[in-house]
Amino acid sequence: MINGDKVPVGVACFVWRDGKFLMIHRAGSHAGGAWSVPGGHLEIGESWEETAAREIKEETGMQVKNIRFLAVTNDIMDAGKHYVSIWMTADWVAGEPQNLEPEKCTDMQWYDFTTLPTPLFEPCWQNLRAAKPELFA
Repeated sequence: MINGDKVPVGVACFVWRDGKFLMIHRAGSHAGGAWSVPGGHLEIGESWEETAAREIKEETGMQVKNIRFLAVTNDIMDAGKHYVSIWMTADWVAGEPQNLEPEKCTDMQWYDFTTLPTPLFEPCWQNLRAAKPELFA
C-alpha cells in the first residue's frame, strides 16, 4: 500500500491575474523544493470550489472568484504517494499574495506558460503537459 488503504483527494487551483497564474515553491517532506499552484486536501462536506477558495485564502490571503473545474488526474508519484487531484481555475479578486504557511511554502510568484519555474511538482507537470503539450515537446 502506498498511502495506506485510502487515496487522498487534493484540490489545486490556477489563480489567474493579468495573464499569469500564481505558483508556490513547496516546502516540507512531500515534494519539497518543487513548484505547484496553491491547494490542499478536500475536507468532508466541501465542494471542490469551496476547497479551492479556502486553501487559497489560507495559503496566500487572496480572494478569488469564478472558480471552475479544469481537470482530474490520478497521480501515482515516485515518492510513494498516490493522490486523486482535482484541478480548478479561478480569477484573482483581491489581496496581494502573502506566505501565510511558511512551513509549507518558501516562495510564491506569478508565472505564465513561457516562464515556468523548475522543478515542477510531478502532478502539476503532468497536468500542464496535458494542457499544453507543445511546451514540453
